[in-house]
Order: sequence, then C-alpha cells, then structure tokens
Amino acid sequence: MLYDGDRDLVPAGSVGSILFHGVVYDGDGVPVPDAMIEIWQADAAGTVSQSTGSLRRDGWTFSGFGRASTGRDGRYTFSTVTPGVTEEGRPPFFAVTVFARGLLDRLFTRAYLPGNDMTGDALWNSVPADRRPTLLAEADGQGFRFDVHLQGDDETVFLRYPGM
Repeated sequence: MLYDGDRDLVPAGSVGSILFHGVVYDGDGVPVPDAMIEIWQADAAGTVSQSTGSLRRDGWTFSGFGRASTGRDGRYTFSTVTPGVTEEGRPPFFAVTVFARGLLDRLFTRAYLPGNDMTGDALWNSVPADRRPTLLAEADGQGFRFDVHLQGDDETVFLRYPGM
C-alpha cells in the first residue's frame, strides 16, 4: 500500500511547500504506531487535480493525493502546498481518510485551515459548535498540524457516507 513518494505531493523543501502533519491517537490518548492517513486536496490556486498517476510521482505533476503511515510515535507527515479555495464561499481544507487497527472501515474527516470564513460551509455548519475545533488544523512554523483522535473526549468528527 505504500509507494515511493507517497507522502510527497510536492518535493520537500520546494518553493511553496509546507508540511501537513500530526499524530493519530487512540481512545486512551496513546499514539497509534500503525495507522495510515490519506489526503486529497486542491492545489494552491484552488484547482482540484484531474491528473492521473497518483501512485507514480514525477516530481512536477501535482495530483492532490498522498498517503502516509504513522511512525512508532503515531506521527504522520506530508510535503504539500496550502490548498486554495475551490469555490467562492467555501474555505480551503484537506480531505482526510484514516485507516487503523481495530477499524472495520476507513474513517473520513476534513482538516479546515485556520483564519478562513467558515460561515458558508455546509459541513462545518452541520457540526455542533463545540465539536468544530476537532476539524480545524493549527498553523505552525512549518505548515499545518492536524491531530486525529479516534475516540475519547477529543474525538475527531468523522463523516458518515450513505452505504458505508
């Protein structure tokens, strides 16, 4: 399931590159060492890629897809760009999927970027106000941090899709 360049949507250290990173925690707050995170995102201009070749990185085509496993410390990291706004009134976000031990199916969530107007986003508005912070990434000196809590008091809001 892992492949060369899986976590590098853009080459690390390239112009405009950032890190999207975090830790996956279980219900007891313990880092999960064997989870896998996938992200989908728009490019910096807000364009959703229609390019093929997500599993074969060529060093310049932005596919908008990445996959990273967690280390022993539960950490994952992607080298990517800050996603742009895809539609007027919609805030930029990373679509995130989590695979981990004990899950019967993958989990879906979003990581919204801080500092954006969220009032026009239907998903954001459908989540109770006290749970919304679990969908918000934190800006840091390298890019954005987004921790995933699989259960517990700080459980990340996960999305339900019909038929899943």
